[in-house]
Amino acid sequence: MEALMYFYYELGNKIWSKYGFVDGFSIHHNWYAKSHLAIDQGPIVTMIENYRSGLLWGLFMNIPEIQAGLKKLGFSSPYFKK
Repeated sequence: MEALMYFYYELGNKIWSKYGFVDGFSIHHNWYAKSHLAIDQGPIVTMIENYRSGLLWGLFMNIPEIQAGLKKLGFSSPYFKK
């Protein structure tokens, strides 16, 4: 969230428009795209929601095949069903 706030409030005039964040940018090269790719906007929304509520991570971690695979690899998680 700190990065998101920095991008919006500090770089907003260079990387934000009515369509959302631009396609890419480089602070070090003083380069800021003028284009937008819709495919880049979807993940931004899902990442914000996952940070906010954990919904997507919880849904993913409750898939039986994911649980079985992670258990075989020796991972544990509070999301695993008991």
